[in-house]
Amino acid sequence: MRMRALLLASLLALSGCGLQPMYAGGGSGVVAQGLAAVDVPIIEGRGGWLMRNALNDRLQAGGSGAAPRYRLDVRLDDKLEGLGLLSDDTIGRERRTLRARYQLVDLASGEIVVDATAGADAGIDVVSSEYATIASENKALENLAEEVANRIVTNLALQLRKGAAQEAAKPGK
Repeated sequence: MRMRALLLASLLALSGCGLQPMYAGGGSGVVAQGLAAVDVPIIEGRGGWLMRNALNDRLQAGGSGAAPRYRLDVRLDDKLEGLGLLSDDTIGRERRTLRARYQLVDLASGEIVVDATAGADAGIDVVSSEYATIASENKALENLAEEVANRIVTNLALQLRKGAAQEAAKPGK
């Protein structure tokens, strides 16, 4: 009986904590519709191509076909640096860093809705095979583009949800 009462109290406490699902309403919810209305222009370089594809995959996941309401401008900084010198003065490890500065622009007003950065880095072992090292560097870039795209879309979803909540709280709505 005590366990049942404790469980009931826990459920009541959770329902009053103010947590709300991010994608409430599914594909027709405010966040999903807002993300689907984001246009991503071409981003320079191979990393930019990977990033744009990753962003479009995530932004259009809730549905597509919506007229663009926002533009997401992204500038990438991709660095590959050698670390860890071996006894024969060769590099034994590299670090690839991918940073993105992005701005979400409202197309109707030209206002910058979000101005932020996101980034990630990965360690790469440098092996005796040059081809294996190049393949590792390329795979690291692919993984970093996916990770940074996830961070960008999560931040955009939070901002869109916050904006929708502020709109709903305005008098007369």
